[in-house]
Amino acid sequence: MNSREPDSKAIASSLPALLLMNARKFGHTRVALREKEYGIWQAVTWQEYFEHVRDFSLGLVSLGLTRGEALGIIGNNRPEWIYAELAAQAAGAVPFGIFQDSILTEIAYIIEHSGATMLVAEDQEQVDKILDLKDKLPRIKKIIYTDPKGLWDYEDDILIDYYEVEKRGRELHEKNPERFSENLSAVNETDLATICYTSGTTGNPKGTLLTHGNILSMVASLNEVDPKSPDDQFLSFIPLPWIVEQTMSVFSSLYSAYTVSFPEEPETAMSDLYEIAPSVIVASPRMWEGISRQVMVKHLDASFLKRIVYDLCLPIGYRWADFKFDKKKPSLGWKILYWLAYMAMFRALRDRLGFSKVRSAMTGGAALGPDVFRFFHALGVNLKQIYGQTEMAGYSTIHRDGDINFDSVGIPLPAAEIVISEPDGEGVGQVISRGPGLFQGYLKNEKASKETIVDGWLHSGDAGYFTQDGHLVIIDRIKDLMHLKNGARFSPMFIENKLKFCPYIVETVVLGHEQDYVTTMICIDYKHVGKWAEDQRISYTTYSDLANNPQVYDLIEREVVRVNRTLPEKARIQKFLLLYKELDADDEELTRTKKIRRAFINEKYDKEIAALYGDVEEIPIEAVIRYQDGKTATLRTNLRIRIMNPHEMDKDELKKRGFWGRFWGRG
Repeated sequence: MNSREPDSKAIASSLPALLLMNARKFGHTRVALREKEYGIWQAVTWQEYFEHVRDFSLGLVSLGLTRGEALGIIGNNRPEWIYAELAAQAAGAVPFGIFQDSILTEIAYIIEHSGATMLVAEDQEQVDKILDLKDKLPRIKKIIYTDPKGLWDYEDDILIDYYEVEKRGRELHEKNPERFSENLSAVNETDLATICYTSGTTGNPKGTLLTHGNILSMVASLNEVDPKSPDDQFLSFIPLPWIVEQTMSVFSSLYSAYTVSFPEEPETAMSDLYEIAPSVIVASPRMWEGISRQVMVKHLDASFLKRIVYDLCLPIGYRWADFKFDKKKPSLGWKILYWLAYMAMFRALRDRLGFSKVRSAMTGGAALGPDVFRFFHALGVNLKQIYGQTEMAGYSTIHRDGDINFDSVGIPLPAAEIVISEPDGEGVGQVISRGPGLFQGYLKNEKASKETIVDGWLHSGDAGYFTQDGHLVIIDRIKDLMHLKNGARFSPMFIENKLKFCPYIVETVVLGHEQDYVTTMICIDYKHVGKWAEDQRISYTTYSDLANNPQVYDLIEREVVRVNRTLPEKARIQKFLLLYKELDADDEELTRTKKIRRAFINEKYDKEIAALYGDVEEIPIEAVIRYQDGKTATLRTNLRIRIMNPHEMDKDELKKRGFWGRFWGRG
């Protein structure tokens, strides 16, 4: 796959320079940002956007922020978050984001590692976190808060109101109207634009150094194959420290000049999605999985007539999706059938989900199971997989319109050269890439930088291969690929994604490396399983109580059987248990981007894993549970181990599909 540079004429020298171009072009005639406050959408034009960035940038300079210094930002997705980011860049400083749900040790590490001298914190909650760490962060000169609620009585000199900083900037601009232009003109493509911290699946997160040139080159390449326009609408609800959300809410929005909207609160994102009905949407695999579970659970709880309509229409949608997957032209009869299904169910369902106007939907950060992928295409949602690393400015591949492969992550961008290093007999090897988006190395970690960039190639650590038609298929992380004792190789992520398509499973950890067979630990979806239990008149009090119920085990076993039937015999799950709690980033079991930290889990749940490969059917557990308010409690319970019946998995294919499966082919 050959890379090529995007048209340099289309690229400004920096991200703030793009903002200036848009402000001059659109002024007050187009909306750049929109935020919901007190139930009302507040619009910000491109000119107002620019003025906020200019004033805050000069305000930061007046507080002593200098070129090359780092500025940290923590909080929910808000316009002020983006103002601060671009303002720091315009001053020649380097912004970075911190996940708003990070615990104190994580925050302390990132701030200290970055060398930040100033922080922008959204509200009292985030300010309190920083103040608790004040003695450990001697470099911090100012903490700038955007929401003063609850902070009126705080008297610490380190604190300053966001809008006071903007006021200082306006005063500086009035005294010296050329100061901002001078600062901005000194910023070029080779300057650092951001420090983007990785998810930290195996340890502390690494600070990825990206220049303006890295970012703008890849954004231009992405827009070439998946174009956006000023008429597009985008809702920003994934945490902004994530490079994928950065690309859509900041980088790409500046490049294509589309409108970015922010929900009132993270909890209202889905209802705000319905109101905005965006044309472009990006969500994590976990969110797409959650939406599909929600639809399936509501179907189970719907009226008899609605269930009949759902059961009739969904197989038609699946068949329609398979036509696209196989690149076959559907017959007139199938076009009519799909139109009828669309009018009967899909149109209303898409509208209810906020997808009525979606033209381009994307998912990235981890592999999305083909079952979930196929489900949304059945509904008529143009969902595309993206793939890349923070180290390559976020995006390296994407599905093209009309060229969707549910098993792949798409085709490389024009600016990304991707090859398979040292492929085996089946063409599987490590995915390596290069291009203008290649990062400048890890902050203060030369050893990791040299291990990741070898002879100008980014070594992803992912195992994959190319299909005959040029699609990249990612199997799993190389370090996560597992082998049974008999030598059989399998991908735990592939099996996990299939299990998570079940409406009652929110997370799962597949095991089996150097073992005789495959097992898994499963986290139930408390909300959906709880609703099912209530319908079945099953009493329970807590998550662990529900997860340990024999009838819930029966429910989950049916789903495991369903998944097993789609797997090669050697990769089928032979035992499983239901964990007494959901995996949690605060417990270091997941990263902040919801990726499984396998090494940590293997150590923490060693007793449970040993039981899965022993000859017991029950194991006593004593564990400390941490609640959201910080309180802890000791849980004592007996975990059940469910042994699967292998003969249940080998029934005739047509029988296991049932009537509609035989009728519709792939159903």
